[in-house]
Amino acid sequence: MIDSAATSTPATPTTPLAVAAAAIIQDGRLLVVSKQAAPDVFYLPGGKPDPGEDTLQALARELREELGAAPVDPRHLTDIRATAALEGVPMLMTVFTAALDREPVPAAELADLRWTDGRDDTLRLAPAVRDHLLPLLRERGDLA
Repeated sequence: MIDSAATSTPATPTTPLAVAAAAIIQDGRLLVVSKQAAPDVFYLPGGKPDPGEDTLQALARELREELGAAPVDPRHLTDIRATAALEGVPMLMTVFTAALDREPVPAAELADLRWTDGRDDTLRLAPAVRDHLLPLLRERGDLA
């Protein structure tokens, strides 16, 4: 898990960009979102911790801001080391499984929100989701 002192300071070669993300699965499908800054790339909901936030605090804030919902029973799933799709820098994404306390409503910063089993070839998933998270979720039997 990322140290609670993790901040949104830009990544350096030795300090990866810290990201907290949620793997929200419903009926065998994973919730992914795209942002206005990159509407054709889909990510997990979440984001970078603000100074002084730990990953769970960042996750709760980001889900409120992006989806108008709060995480229910978040549990650490995995840490993914990859390259951030937009920034092109090393990233450490701490992924939690969670449910939402209400139906997600995308905020203005989001371009789209979709539920996917990861097999839709027309949906461009961020490499960390496509190459790291989806295989793990399939292995666990979480996806349809």
